[in-house]
Parts: sequence; C-alpha cells; structure tokens
Amino acid sequence: MELAEYTWLSVAPEPPGRWDLRMLAWRLHPEFRVPGVRRGIPILLDWRIGYRCSDWADLPCKQSAIAVGVEEPEVRAQLIGEGFGDALPAQVALVELAARLLKLEGLERQIPRQQRIGPVTLDLFHRDAQVGGKWVGLHPREFALLWRLAETPHRPVGKQELLRDVWRLSHEPETNSLEVHVSRLRAKLAVSHVGWIVQTHVGGGYCLGSQPRNNYLRVDRVRPIKQESAAEQPRISQTHDRQSEPRYD
Repeated sequence: MELAEYTWLSVAPEPPGRWDLRMLAWRLHPEFRVPGVRRGIPILLDWRIGYRCSDWADLPCKQSAIAVGVEEPEVRAQLIGEGFGDALPAQVALVELAARLLKLEGLERQIPRQQRIGPVTLDLFHRDAQVGGKWVGLHPREFALLWRLAETPHRPVGKQELLRDVWRLSHEPETNSLEVHVSRLRAKLAVSHVGWIVQTHVGGGYCLGSQPRNNYLRVDRVRPIKQESAAEQPRISQTHDRQSEPRYD
C-alpha cells in the first residue's frame, strides 16, 4: 500500500467534510455495495439514515471497518460486539478518525505509522516529519509527496505517478503545482540541513538522496569589506615636472 487509503462504504458518493480524510492526504475508494470492498484497506461505513448501504451486515471484514455517525451508545456497543473495529458518533475529530483507522486490527502491519529516510522520520499520524526530535512543519501534500517517495526509496518516481498518487489526477495540469510543492518541501527540509533528501532524477521525476550532493546549494560566509581609516589610506603626493623659477620684478 503506497499511501494511507480507506474505503468509503455509503450510498453517498463521497464523505462529508468532517469525515473526508482526503484533507489529510489519504486516498479515497468509494463503494456503494459490500462486494466491491477490497481486503486490506480500512473501511468507513456511513451509518447515517438514508446513506447506509443495504448489505452492510454482509461485510466479511468487519474488524477492518469503523461505523461512523452512530449516535446511540447501545447501537455502538452492539456493532462492536458484532465484530466491527469501532463505532463512532458523527462529531468525531478528523485526526482522531484517522488514528482509529490506523489502529484497526491487522492494519497496523500493512500501513506503517512511521518511515525513516536517513535522518528524517515520517509520522503518518501527525502527517509531519521529524529531524533530530524537532517537527519540520510540513503541509499535508508536502508530507504525502515525501511519504510517496519513501515507499519506493530505490527508484525515482515520475511526475505522472506523483500526480496520480498524491493529487489523484489522471492528467497533467497546466500549472506547475508539483514543482512548487517540491520546492517548498526542500526549503523546509533545508532548515534542518536535510534539503538534499529530495533530489531531481536525471531521467525525470524525483527520488530520495542518500547523501548531500557536492553541488547542493551552499552559502559561504563572506567577510565584510572594511573601510580603511584616513591614517591607513596611502597619501598621494603631487609632483611637478619643473620647479618654480624665481621672479625678478
């Protein structure tokens, strides 16, 4: 599994904003019926009246599913007792929802919470990177870019592949959004002296660097120009080619 992803099992084609994990750079797989659900991907079951799929009880992998929008505590307890991984009310924070999906039984091995790239540690829960114990402060899409590169550390990832996996686009947009995000990602990593982690591959696309390149941008300190004092300035003597002749009045 390349990026964190989840199945949205509902009659509605996409989740409401408060449950839309795409805002945290997750990949969404919408399904209307249970037979279309793929194993190994966590499931968010829409429990709202009018949106619940009719064959939800036939779900074979209930331990990989969270029913969301379940307001009655008794119903939540019943669903958990029937084997569901969890059951939550509608008012659940997006970051908590992501954490609970990652903690579902059996999924933690398939979706690692952390990945290491040399001195950089990627944390899927926080959607950020750490260097030397300090958070870098990545934007969700910057994090998704770095996480995607870390999934295939030994080969470059092409532009079309990144647009498909991170932006969920099947075509190349007219904007240079990818290049802008890569530039911002490098700038944030450079603050922690690891900007060399994301490198442009000679054959196109981007790849992870194993060590700094010799031609990586470096700023040398330049000694300021010191103003010479008047005493240190060389004196310029004015000479005349011929001496003044005496005057006879």
